[in-house]
Amino acid sequence: MNSAIRDIRLAPEGRARINWVRQYMPLLNELEKEFRAEKPFEGKRITVSVHLEAKTAYLSLVLAAGGAEVAVTGSNPLSTQDAVAAALAEEGLKVYAWHGASEEEYNEHLNQALDFGPHIIIDDGGDLVHMLHTSRTDLKDGVIGGCEETTTGVLRLRAREREGQLAFPMFSVNDAYCKYLFDNRYGTGQSVWDGIMRTTNLIVAGKNVVIAGYGWCGKGVAMKAKGLGANVIITEVDPVKALEAVMDGFRVMTMDEAASIGDIFITVTGCIKVIRKEHFKKMKDGVLLANAGHFDVEVWKPGLEELCVDKKPMRKNIMGYVMEDGRILNLLAEGRLVNLASGDGHPAEIMDMSFALQALCARYVMENEGRLQNRVYQVPEEIDQRVARMKLASMGIQIDTLTPEQAEYLKTY
Repeated sequence: MNSAIRDIRLAPEGRARINWVRQYMPLLNELEKEFRAEKPFEGKRITVSVHLEAKTAYLSLVLAAGGAEVAVTGSNPLSTQDAVAAALAEEGLKVYAWHGASEEEYNEHLNQALDFGPHIIIDDGGDLVHMLHTSRTDLKDGVIGGCEETTTGVLRLRAREREGQLAFPMFSVNDAYCKYLFDNRYGTGQSVWDGIMRTTNLIVAGKNVVIAGYGWCGKGVAMKAKGLGANVIITEVDPVKALEAVMDGFRVMTMDEAASIGDIFITVTGCIKVIRKEHFKKMKDGVLLANAGHFDVEVWKPGLEELCVDKKPMRKNIMGYVMEDGRILNLLAEGRLVNLASGDGHPAEIMDMSFALQALCARYVMENEGRLQNRVYQVPEEIDQRVARMKLASMGIQIDTLTPEQAEYLKTY
């Protein structure tokens, strides 16, 4: 089977979406021209498992322009856009994904995307890597290496590395400066609120917004919430990050304290059971519960299910859980990534930087075949610097460079 998609007739709509973001992704434009001329991936197979929407599709096409045979699947069943999947399939890429896939179907799509034996993988959340180390160990020896997009996936990689089980080198794109300073902060910050506001049609100004986690994603969500006029409360387990939130002007408290105060709750931690039964019991009628972490485990749905006496759809992508006392707690997007399950994800200009890192790191993996150890690597500084310079150039911005005298002076310290 070449592809497993919902409906190839949706391809024209998908092409239009891809062409729209292409206009606003100048870094990938430049890399597409470079790759087309140099064919750095000639004869190689790449499997991409990232949220399957227009920006991911363009990254996949850029890799294909570089000579790669590319298979694409989604990293979350609710973020896959069927029209985009159809457009990629029509372009000749192998595509295995559709919106709303069951857990069984999702795993089958991952398997199909691995079936052609990739040399390089681009993962988001770590499901490909997990599968290659468990149910598809028959393929792991053929993998040269790969790249991981997000915090959750990097945590899983580092755990596997600590246990001495990582079977191939992986690059933590998530930890590159040009990723977390911009994608995690400005991308997540904007797209989370895009998803919430599009889904609810409610005002943010004047509301008590509780944000669990003050990493780079949490910082972005908090910054945008403040700009929208919200009263922002941060919950944290890291004392340094909690102190930073205080210094940034936000209220900091435990989730137990915040539960009865919040109007909107957003989890951005990468951990499990961040909001759970004891918190649900204290919440106001009508609260909004949203998750911006990779997996749907932060707002603990089994706890909601145990406490509720009824469930009813309130709007598209909102399920109301009716408590015994009549309160309704509204869960957005099934507790999955709200910015993608209820929106289009990060802005194109932001993902342009993250996906330029992915493309360049994939080439680095291939060019250094046999010279890398089976561990998690940081993105090479020269790649991070190149992406920053490309972005500045696309914005028409020039910066100073050190004179030889200045460079020599700095070496003395």
